[in-house]
Amino acid sequence: MKATFSRRESFLLLLGSSLGMTAPASAKKPLTPAEIGRIHGKIQFVTSFPDYKVQIVTSFPDLKVQNVTAFPDAPGKWQIVESFPDFKIQIVESFPDFKIQYVESFPGLP
Repeated sequence: MKATFSRRESFLLLLGSSLGMTAPASAKKPLTPAEIGRIHGKIQFVTSFPDYKVQIVTSFPDLKVQNVTAFPDAPGKWQIVESFPDFKIQIVESFPDFKIQYVESFPGLP
């Protein structure tokens, strides 16, 4: 069965798709483990306009994080800075992009 659209309906579909109105603005794809593993380096904690929203947990994290003072060059190694960050992180209590657990050793993906 072939769908037929009026000129007005066709125009509205074309206009909506060209404006990027294919999904609600609040709908975000969940991060994959590979994407979460790339989040390392210099981290700045912010209260607005973050790159990622993170929840701190004590079990079942998406990423184990170790605070380091130098060479944050592996997954889960974060150097906290006040300026020139690689990523901006906001700590939230609900609806995080991913969950972290602070560890003293063996950072990275669980």
